[in-house]
Amino acid sequence: MPATAASGSPVDSAPEEFVYCPRCATPLVTRPVMDKPRRVCPACNYVYFTDPKVGVGVMVVENGRLLLVRRGMAPEKGKWSIPAGFVDRGEDPQATAVREAAEETGLQVEITGLVDVYFNPAARPNQPGASIFILYRADCVGGQLEAGDDATAAAFFALDHLPEIAFASTRDAIERLRAAHS
Repeated sequence: MPATAASGSPVDSAPEEFVYCPRCATPLVTRPVMDKPRRVCPACNYVYFTDPKVGVGVMVVENGRLLLVRRGMAPEKGKWSIPAGFVDRGEDPQATAVREAAEETGLQVEITGLVDVYFNPAARPNQPGASIFILYRADCVGGQLEAGDDATAAAFFALDHLPEIAFASTRDAIERLRAAHS
């Protein structure tokens, strides 16, 4: 029986698109390892573990207005979200959040706290996106607001006049922010 995520959907612990061993190039096979079916090399015993993709973002609020960027790429292209991106291997998540804010908005930010850590199951198999999303609070400490990188626009919005928002985690964080400002 396949493993399931908290949402009840199957967890793909043996994705068939991984065909060859990255160590010795032998074709991988699927067999039980620990508690799940996994892709394994029959020659060198390498096991492919499906690690989650980690994303981070910053929630910047100035004068009751929330910083958002319009997404220039899938998923959710054209909708608005907080400045965010993927953590690179070996990169500190807070440093990633600061870097992404600068790349997408031109603003320099300083992390002031943690909002939450979200689990984002993919709506469809092989859908791009972060399965683990770490959201930080941050203050703007410099820079000039200007969209960059994969953002087509960047702006501050009043909490009661927001554009169409991408991602359940962003919508949840906004609802919490609204509740805290009520």
